Amino acid sequence: MMNPKVDFYFEKADKWQEELEQLRKIILECELTEELKWGVPCYTFQKSNVVLIHDFKEYCALLFMKGALLDNSNGLLIQQTENVQAARQIRFTNLRGIVDNKAILKAYIYEAIEVEKAGLKVELKKTTEYSIPEEFQQKLDESSSLKIAFEALTHGRQRAYLLHFAQPKQAKTREARVEKCIPQIMDGKGLND
Repeated sequence: MMNPKVDFYFEKADKWQEELEQLRKIILECELTEELKWGVPCYTFQKSNVVLIHDFKEYCALLFMKGALLDNSNGLLIQQTENVQAARQIRFTNLRGIVDNKAILKAYIYEAIEVEKAGLKVELKKTTEYSIPEEFQQKLDESSSLKIAFEALTHGRQRAYLLHFAQPKQAKTREARVEKCIPQIMDGKGLND
């Protein structure tokens, strides 16, 4: 059943409106509950997030929250970046791609529902498994208060900082990022707080 709170998302779309409407129709045929989360349509099974719809400049997509657990023998599921652990996308650049793959999309949705029914979880990489960039490790070694503040952050906030610090290729840029973020870490804030 369509949720009127979600309608605005489909009405505001200029580039992918037909595609988004078709994705919505397919998902609702699978009897999931339509909600609005993170500003996008999210479809749940017994209050667990299963799949969401989102659009970008180059494509629109379904995002399966535990897509890493789904069978990808047809190769449609895409890991957005190397740092995304659980979610997987199926991208579309035209309506025909959605219509032609309707049966496959429904199979993925039903498989994702079965994953929820079974209570399966994606084994996430632990924060301790992420490497600490040399520039940040040096600062931690120099300042016990920084080390304490960093360790007091949630694991998600720690991971966000470690990924942010490790991203640049040049040491100078990594060092600048570390310096810029130290006050936020000391204040107990995450990268995007």
